[in-house]
Amino acid sequence: MKKTIPFFLTLFFTLYGSAQSQYAPEILEKIKQVENYLTRNVLINDKPSSIKERMKEYKVKGMSIAVIKDYKVEWAKGYGWADEEEKRPVTNQTLFQAGSISKSLNALGILKLVQEGKLDLYTDINAYLTSWKFPYDSLSKGKKITLAHLLSHTAGLSTHGFRGHNIKTPVPSILQVLDAKAPTITSTRIQGGSIITVPPVRSMFEPGLQFQYSGGGTTISQLVLTDVTNKPYDSWMYQNVLVPLGMTASSYDLYPKKEKVSCASGYYADGSRVLNKFHVLPEAAGGGLWSTPLEISKYIIDMQLAYKGQKSKVLSSEMIKLHLTPYNNGPTGLGTFIDNIDSAVYFQHGAGTDGFCGQYYASLEDGYGVVVFLNSEDGRLLSEVINSVARVYKWKNFYHEPQKKYSIPVADTTLKKYEGIYLFENSWAGIGKKDNVYQFYTFGWGNYMYQPMHFSTPTTFFNEEFPAIKKIILDEKGNVTGYSRIVGDKEYPRSVKVTKPDTLNLESNIFTDIGWYLLENKKKTEALTYLKRGALLHPKDLNLQMSTAHLYLLNGDYKNAVAIYKAHLTEDVYPGLSWVDLLKNDLIYFKEYHYDVKLFDKVFKELKIKKPAGY
Repeated sequence: MKKTIPFFLTLFFTLYGSAQSQYAPEILEKIKQVENYLTRNVLINDKPSSIKERMKEYKVKGMSIAVIKDYKVEWAKGYGWADEEEKRPVTNQTLFQAGSISKSLNALGILKLVQEGKLDLYTDINAYLTSWKFPYDSLSKGKKITLAHLLSHTAGLSTHGFRGHNIKTPVPSILQVLDAKAPTITSTRIQGGSIITVPPVRSMFEPGLQFQYSGGGTTISQLVLTDVTNKPYDSWMYQNVLVPLGMTASSYDLYPKKEKVSCASGYYADGSRVLNKFHVLPEAAGGGLWSTPLEISKYIIDMQLAYKGQKSKVLSSEMIKLHLTPYNNGPTGLGTFIDNIDSAVYFQHGAGTDGFCGQYYASLEDGYGVVVFLNSEDGRLLSEVINSVARVYKWKNFYHEPQKKYSIPVADTTLKKYEGIYLFENSWAGIGKKDNVYQFYTFGWGNYMYQPMHFSTPTTFFNEEFPAIKKIILDEKGNVTGYSRIVGDKEYPRSVKVTKPDTLNLESNIFTDIGWYLLENKKKTEALTYLKRGALLHPKDLNLQMSTAHLYLLNGDYKNAVAIYKAHLTEDVYPGLSWVDLLKNDLIYFKEYHYDVKLFDKVFKELKIKKPAGY
C-alpha cells in the first residue's frame, strides 16, 4: 500500500528542509550547525538561536543562501515564503531584488568597456555623457569627476540611494532621477518620522577628497554605459556581463517577466507586504538587479579564480585587480568593499531596498564565501547567518565570538511600570511592549533601533546592541523616575521619565520622532499629545506641523487636521520641498505602510490637490 506524507509535513519540509537530500552526510551536518548557532553580539543564557527562530522573531518571510567552499558552491537552500499570502515557498531559483549588490556587477560592465578601449577610468565623465551633462559648480573646486571616482564612491556626490517606485505609478527616466524631477519621489519618511530628501545628484565636495557613498554616482555610470553603447542598460548588461558569467536567470529588467521566473515579494520590517509586491528601480546599476544567491556565487567564484590567476569570463587580470583592490587606500575597490581583517582580505557588498536586503562576503585568496538574500527590510538576520557560516567553515579571522551574559525572567506587572518615554542628554528613549516582548528603543548605529530588554535583576537591564548597563530608578513610593547608565566604569547622566509631556521644552525633531514612535506602536492619542506640544513651541517647523496634522487626522479629528493643512498650503517645508509635495509623499508613505487613508482622500479632495498617480 502506498503511503503519503501529510500535507503539513510536506509544507514543513518545503519551507525549512528543501533540497537537503542531495547533499552528503558531512555537508548536511554543516548545514545543521549553520542553522542552529545564530548569535548576536551577546549570547544570552548560553542559548543560540536557529534560523527558523530568528526569522519568526524578525518577521522575515523568506531567506535564500548559498555557501562557497574551495571555489565551488557547497550547498544552497531556501527558507520560508517567497510570498506568504500566496503560499509560494522560497527555492534556490527564487529571484530577489539584489539592491546595492547590483553595483558590483555594474562595475564589471564599466570595466569591460574600459578594457575594450571604449572608456577611460580617469577621464572627465562629461567626455562620455551625451544625453546629459554633469553640472559642475564651485563645490567641485575645478576638479573633474571620473569613472574611477564613481565606482569607488569618491566623486564627492550626493544621494546615498533610492527608495524605488510603486509598479503602478509613473516611473522616472534616468535624466529625471539625476535632476530630481517628477515623477521622481524626492522625499520620504523613515522609521522615526525623519524625512529623507532625495536631491538632484550634485557635488557635495571636490572629487577624490574622501569616501562618500553615492547611489547617485552609480546612476551616472549607468548613463555613461548607455550613452557610449547606444544600448538599453538591461540588455547590454545581460549579454556582456550576466550571460558570460553564467548568470542567465538574473536580470536588470525593470519588470521581471512573470511567465519565466518566480520573484519573491518584498516585506517591510513589520512583516507587511510591499504594496503590489515590490518596487521598481530605474536606477538599475545601483539597485535594480534581480538575482539569487546561486547566481551571485557565479560572479564571486569567477572573481576569486581570476584573482588567483585563472582567466575571468568577463575581465582581464588588470581590471580584476582594480575591482578587488582598495582604490587610493579607501574602503572600496571599483565596485566592491574590501575588508582587511588582520591580513585576511574579503570583498563584499551589502544590499537594501524596499522590502529586500542581502549581503555577500567572499575571501580574496581562500576560495570560500556566502551570499544571503531576505525578502525583508530588517537585515539583522544577515550578519548572524554569515557569522554562523564563518564559524562552521573556519573562515580566517572572521568569526566574532559573542559576549556571554545571563538574564532572569521579570513579571509583566513589574515591566508595565517601566513603560514610557525617557529623556537624556538632548536625546530620548522609549520602553514598551512590542511583539509580546518589552523592548528598549533609541537612536544607535545610525538609526533608531528596537532592542529586547534582558534583566540581571528586576531593575537592571541590558541590550545586546547597546553597551550601557541600565538600572531603573524608583522613588520612595516605588514610582519609576528614570534609569541610570553605566558603560564600563563610567556613569553617564541619568535619564528622566516623562510624566507631563505637555510641559516639555524640547527640540522640534525630538517631538517629531517621539510622536512617530508612539504612532508606530498604535498609541495615537499619546503621540498627538507630544506633537501638539511640539507644534506649539515650534510653529515654524513645518515638518512638525505636518506630523501634528497627520495625528489629528489619524485620531479622527478632521477639523483640526484640515485647518493645519490649509494654513501652510502655499509654503515650503524647506528649499526644494513644498508643503504640498510633502503631503503627497506622506500619503504615499501611509498607503505603502497600510494605514487607513480614507480621511486623507477627503483632505486631498477639499484642498483640491491631485493625489499621486497610483495612490
